[in-house]
Amino acid sequence: MDLHSALGQFFDEKGAIKLAPHITLAGLGEMLYQADSAAGGQERTVLDFWEFGTAHGGEHQPSSYTRKEVNTRIKATASRLQHIASVGDKIVILANNSPEYLFGFIGALYAGMVPIPLYDPREPGHADHLSAVLGDSKPAVVLTNTASAAAVRSLFAHTPARQRPRIIAIDALPDTLAAQYTPVESTTIAGQQALAPIDMPAFLQYTSGSTRVPAGVILTNRSIVTNVLQIFTAAKLKTPLRIVSWLPLHHDMGIILATFVVLLGIKFDLMAPRDFVQQPQRWIRQLHRRKDDGHIYSVVPNFALEMSARYGLPQEGEELDLSAIDGLIIGSEPVTQKAVESFVAAFSPYGLETNVLRPSYGLAEASLLVTTPQTDRRPLISHFDRDALAQGRAVLTAESESSVAIASCGQVVRPQYLTIVDPETKQELEDGMIGELWAHGENMAAGYLDRPEDTAATFANTLSARLAENSRVHGAPHDGWMASGDLAVIVDNEVYITGRLKDLIIIAGRNHYPQDIEYTVEHSSAHIRPAATAAFAIEGEDVEQLIILAERDVNAQAHDDAAAIEAIRAAVSDAHGIVPADIRIMAPDAIARSSSGKIARRVNKKNYLQQ
Repeated sequence: MDLHSALGQFFDEKGAIKLAPHITLAGLGEMLYQADSAAGGQERTVLDFWEFGTAHGGEHQPSSYTRKEVNTRIKATASRLQHIASVGDKIVILANNSPEYLFGFIGALYAGMVPIPLYDPREPGHADHLSAVLGDSKPAVVLTNTASAAAVRSLFAHTPARQRPRIIAIDALPDTLAAQYTPVESTTIAGQQALAPIDMPAFLQYTSGSTRVPAGVILTNRSIVTNVLQIFTAAKLKTPLRIVSWLPLHHDMGIILATFVVLLGIKFDLMAPRDFVQQPQRWIRQLHRRKDDGHIYSVVPNFALEMSARYGLPQEGEELDLSAIDGLIIGSEPVTQKAVESFVAAFSPYGLETNVLRPSYGLAEASLLVTTPQTDRRPLISHFDRDALAQGRAVLTAESESSVAIASCGQVVRPQYLTIVDPETKQELEDGMIGELWAHGENMAAGYLDRPEDTAATFANTLSARLAENSRVHGAPHDGWMASGDLAVIVDNEVYITGRLKDLIIIAGRNHYPQDIEYTVEHSSAHIRPAATAAFAIEGEDVEQLIILAERDVNAQAHDDAAAIEAIRAAVSDAHGIVPADIRIMAPDAIARSSSGKIARRVNKKNYLQQ
């Protein structure tokens, strides 16, 4: 099956996406499956799940599934759901990264229900977040697998029987159930809700949460299918292709990537995040060119680059050919110059081309992807004058101690509008001026579950004025803009993310970006653990005060904390012109993180103030 031809039918001659009102994510997947089957593609192996033990490296052959087997497991799950739940019901997935997770998630889509991707309850540190999401979403059914079933049952042990959801272990379902699956009729769905199927919720993606209860982002069939089509064209994916991922399936980047790959019948190598973190070499080995490889793609956060450069190199005499890699999309967190350079230095001797690295930007409120490099200038790391950034302007300069390195996240994926606005006046800003990133397109989510005020604040913004000349949103509506909450700037048609609007540190009238300060801290002393620093401001008597929390490196000793604190104080003072009011060295893993592993600055600030 020619994927470009199959997906090309959804674009008109001007490149606009045209979707029929009856289309759903499941319907698109089934249409492509039937086309693939008619072309004899049923017996192709499309999914390999690599599970690693601990003894002797735990290496073994993957669990493999053909196109037909994947479709059968999806329909078996959908059939079981149709017997015990109703169209539109919420279905939670609580399991580890596994084929069952995907069969459950996509099976719920096939059943016309609303899946909610969450994590394995055996994972530590997520109890409060999990409890909040379950209370907010009130699922009818929980899907899991036999490995996680006991933990899931104990999670609901004290829930009153009438409020307890049904619990199903997907790998315990017989394949024969697939024959009982009944496609959801459009008329049935439309009869239940005053929406065309395309505008009905496809699934809920809960935010990581900061100091409030996490919010469920409502992603519709229209928003997801639109973004899938945008990604396929903007990323210029070449066929035949194979995609490798260890991203957590409870995270938007992980689940949308995996669902997109499975529904399109693309060859997919799936791993667990734990297996990457324990041995980054496992991911690198999956990127090795195989005999039948055409083009390899993977999606990772920034920290994976540095970890792989340090711990992922092949053993002496081990073969490694990375020449088939056509795209490594880097997202979820800011991309650093150090990570890019260390990864390229480590793996270019093995055939890695530098320009396959693609720093990108996205968020759940826009389904997934908003920008990605679409020119040959990648990865583009530019240096900006620190003082100008503090004044809200981006001025390119040579690399120096007074410059800040920021990776370009490329250009907006189309059809979609993107511009930078003044967050106070809501007016479009000229290129080179820092403001809030706003976007407008059919890939935007429908809002937040049962949160009308938050929905209006994020998705119902009005552009008060646009530039008279060189406006980036000519022809776009005034209303219905999504405000990302991210600060950004456009320079030479490249989008640079400079920070979070709510995390911005303002001291003595100057703007300071927390990730910039955190970078300085982490490079001030070998005593500090990489990617484990939180910088934030608290109110002082006269001006805001800078607080820095930094984790001690796993190989460092507590008796050296005092020297590290002095090194941090000197480095921050020299680089940023401010003296931290308090610097605390903490034990490894003591700093609060979100469910996706990011430093949760607002949670750390709250915890600090409560001490």
